[in-house]
Amino acid sequence: MMIIGVDLGGTRIRAACLDSDLNILNRTETLTLGEEGPDRVIDRMIETIRQVWPQGEKVEGIGVSSPGPLDPATGVVLAPPNLPGWRDIPLAQRLREAFDTTTYVGNDANVAVLAEVARGAAVGCKHAIYVTLSTGIGGGVLIDGRLLLGYGGFAAEIGHMVMVIDGQELRLEQVAAGLALARQAREGIEQGRQSIMLDMAQGDLSRIDSKIVGQAAHQGDALALDIVQRAGHVIGLGLTSLLHLFNPEIIVIGGGVSQIGDLLFQPMQAAMRASVIYEGYIDRLRIEKAALGEDVSIIGAAALVHTQGGLIPLLE
Repeated sequence: MMIIGVDLGGTRIRAACLDSDLNILNRTETLTLGEEGPDRVIDRMIETIRQVWPQGEKVEGIGVSSPGPLDPATGVVLAPPNLPGWRDIPLAQRLREAFDTTTYVGNDANVAVLAEVARGAAVGCKHAIYVTLSTGIGGGVLIDGRLLLGYGGFAAEIGHMVMVIDGQELRLEQVAAGLALARQAREGIEQGRQSIMLDMAQGDLSRIDSKIVGQAAHQGDALALDIVQRAGHVIGLGLTSLLHLFNPEIIVIGGGVSQIGDLLFQPMQAAMRASVIYEGYIDRLRIEKAALGEDVSIIGAAALVHTQGGLIPLLE
C-alpha cells in the first residue's frame, strides 16, 4: 500500500507518494502563503495531496510534518510561531474528512529522527537522537525504536534546554543557533573587533548571517573562529546532557549550521569527551551528518503512518 507524506513548512508545502519502504515515488510542492490564514493553507495542502494521490492504489494513511507545538495524539496544531493565525487547528481531522483515511501529524524536528532511522544515517538504530542546527535548534529522540513524545507530545525540545553560560541562564539555541551566531558576530564588530565578515557583508552588518560566520571562520577570521568554537563547545555540553539522559547509539546532526563542519564539530566532540561521567557513553557512540537533506520531513511524515504517530516501534 502507498503512503502520503506531507511537509508543512513556513514557506512551502511539499507532498509525496511513498511506497511501503518509504521510497519517494512522486512529489510536488506549492507555496504555503501562511499569511492567508489556516483555512486557505489547508485547502492548498489538500490540493497538493490530490496531485500525488495514487490512482488505483490503496493508501495506508497520511503523515504530516508540521511546525510545533502540536498534539500528536489528536493531530491538533496548537500555536506554531511561523504560521500566523494557527491556534488549536484540527489539522488531522480536516485531512481525514477530505480523504477518508487515517492521518497523523508530528512535530517536524521529531519526525526527522524517524526518517534518518528508516532511510538515512541511522538505519537500523533503535536508540537515536537527531539534532538540527539551523535558524533555531530542534531535535527528536528515539528510545527502543519508539519516538519520545512525552505526556502532552511536547518532548525533545533540545534547543530549549536551559544552561548557565557565562553567568547567564540561557537556552541552547540562544547561544548556538544560526541567529545567535550572526548576532554575536554583529555585536563583536560593533564592540571594535576586526573581522572580514563586514567586508563579506558589503559593509552592512544586518547582512551577516551564520553562513558568513562559517565562511569567515574557514578563512581564519579570529572573531568568527571564536564564535564557532564557543558554539561547538556549548552544543557539546548540551549533547552530553542528552547522552546522560538517553544513552543513544547514534547522534545525527543536520541543518545549515552543521555545514560549518569540523570547526564546529571538533570543539563539540572535545566538550563531550571532557564532560561525560563515564567513557562508556561515547566509546561506541556514532556521530553522523544527516543524510536525507530536505527529504527528511517527507520521509519522516510517512514514517508516522508506519509507527501510528510514533506510538509503536519503527523497527522490530
